Amino acid sequence: MNKDILSLFRRVFWHRSVSMNPDVSLPPHRITISLLTLDIIYLTLSMLIAFSLAGDYAFSGFLNRTLITSLLVTLPVSALIFIRIGLYRAMIRFMGQHAIWTILISITYSSLVLIMTIYFSEDKMSPLLSMTYWIFAVLFIGGTRLCVRAFFHSLKWLNSKNVIIYGAGESGRQLLTALQHGENFRVIAFVDDEVNLHGSVINGVPVVPPKSISSISIEFNISQVLLALPTISSERRREIINSLAGLTVSVKTIPKISELVSGRAIVGQIQDVDLSDLLGREAVPPNPELIEKCIASKVVLVTGAGGSIGAELCRQILQSSPRVLIMLDNSEFALYKIQNLIKSEIKANSTELICLLGSAQDFNRMKKIYSTFNVQTVYHAAAYKHVPIVEYNVAEGVANNVFGTAASAQAARESNVETFVLISTDKAVRPANVMGASKRFAELVVQGLALEERKTRFCIVRFGNVLGSSGSVVPLFKKQIHEGGPVTVTHPDVSRYFMSLEEAAQLVLQASAMGTGGDVFVLDMGEPVRILELAKRMIQLSGYSSDRSNEIVDNIDIEFIGLRPGEKLHEELLLGTRVAGTGHPMIMRAEEEALEYTIVEQALQSLESYCLKADCAGISAVLQNTVDGYANHEIRHDHIWLKQSNTGRRLPENQASDEKIKPFPKRILRDKPGA
Repeated sequence: MNKDILSLFRRVFWHRSVSMNPDVSLPPHRITISLLTLDIIYLTLSMLIAFSLAGDYAFSGFLNRTLITSLLVTLPVSALIFIRIGLYRAMIRFMGQHAIWTILISITYSSLVLIMTIYFSEDKMSPLLSMTYWIFAVLFIGGTRLCVRAFFHSLKWLNSKNVIIYGAGESGRQLLTALQHGENFRVIAFVDDEVNLHGSVINGVPVVPPKSISSISIEFNISQVLLALPTISSERRREIINSLAGLTVSVKTIPKISELVSGRAIVGQIQDVDLSDLLGREAVPPNPELIEKCIASKVVLVTGAGGSIGAELCRQILQSSPRVLIMLDNSEFALYKIQNLIKSEIKANSTELICLLGSAQDFNRMKKIYSTFNVQTVYHAAAYKHVPIVEYNVAEGVANNVFGTAASAQAARESNVETFVLISTDKAVRPANVMGASKRFAELVVQGLALEERKTRFCIVRFGNVLGSSGSVVPLFKKQIHEGGPVTVTHPDVSRYFMSLEEAAQLVLQASAMGTGGDVFVLDMGEPVRILELAKRMIQLSGYSSDRSNEIVDNIDIEFIGLRPGEKLHEELLLGTRVAGTGHPMIMRAEEEALEYTIVEQALQSLESYCLKADCAGISAVLQNTVDGYANHEIRHDHIWLKQSNTGRRLPENQASDEKIKPFPKRILRDKPGA
């Protein structure tokens, strides 16, 4: 019974279905009638008190003629005024400044009605009567609403998370307003670097200095720190994140100013910390003129458009308004996803979007596409990039990475495509795995074609790991942390170069404008990041600890599982030491050896023969003989190769690689000035 009464009480004052008993519900007109009846009672009490306190209006009982007249006139007229002004349209739960002004205006009009009623009744009126009536009406009507609002907000806070907002600026205040209207968060304090704000209060929330975060976190059991700092520099953002990493509180953020300005996000959206903030360097600023040079008003083709890099390339290419954007992928589902994802970003009547199914290994298909649409710029992102997967599928991995590049590049040359950009990887430098060797072989194909001085400009872009891409450690770590661990790291000392997905795509687009033919562009990526430290930081920023000695918070274990097939402890970006500058301060042009294309063609023919037979020994021999730094790598994981060996159906080693593969000594050191 008590629950039903409280539920009804909540329905009257809450204006929405949040009762303890979900079956108890009042329609809107009954809510209005209930509140109006209560307000009439409050006005009656206010008038009785006002008449009692007015010295000139001492009355006997309730039969005073002026009092009765005032009640009969003021109450109905006031009811009409309250309804007309919209006093009952405001939800008490969200009652703010506007609702309070509505209450004050409504009661002021009611007081004026009382004054006019007494005036026309030709009775003498005390000046204090109307003022007393106004004060008590405000206390009863407004005070009751505020008390009910405060009461239910206190009930809401019982199950909400205590949070701190870092940043007391405009964005922080907007975030506070958004959170106060919700039910999940209770803001305990603002934290701000501005000394003049310390000790002040914003909407009931105090502003404290950064040094107070630790003590407040412990005292109020803070679960999250929300960064409301959309305009600060990346360097300062990283400093703040680093200072919060040791508090074992979850760190979230609102969107950056670029996302807010573009309309892709709003202040109230809370999201995970941008993992690019964890990099030990500033993001590479793009040069819009370089990006647009090979894109604006041109026909652009992206192979592997459904992958992580390909999809981001498509999104950024659209921003430079190409005449036609062709997205090619051999996966129907991937192509369907990227098509739906970027359709909304196409400017009206500016870019034609064409989605094509097909394999980059199909020379005839690629040539037909180039000639049919008069393609001017190609970004070749189609490749198998996961090291262990390629180790288990050697022939298919090499065929896709090498012959996909060869077919696409050769068709581009014969179709007089203006620019062809190969997207490569740091794993191509002195590779320790088949994937890296196949990508370096693909680089040699492009470099060899560039030596023939045709119309097409060929260039290569090489970078490290991309944060958040498919197969990256970052999504894996996030999933493992969400599931409670353990977080798996291959080796305590393993390190990798990292860059953001957006940054990687910008590098590719700018390189296409700077290339002079056969260029290998690399990014100044700063120092490599230790994967163990990255895992610890992600655990800490999620509100956990990786230290079992910490008994205050939940802990997530880090488990070392050993290097996977083909993995190295450390990656490199350059084959040699000769590096030239470019038109971009943080993009370098590597001076590396290349093979004449006639030599590359010989290796391609041998490689094709071995791939068709799934002869892993022959494939490995060609790769080791062609690719510098790839040596002593045994094929020990390919599923078909191992199965054939176990069943005795594999060719003997001396027959599997019966062709004598001679070394290819004719290497050319490209010595061209940087763009």
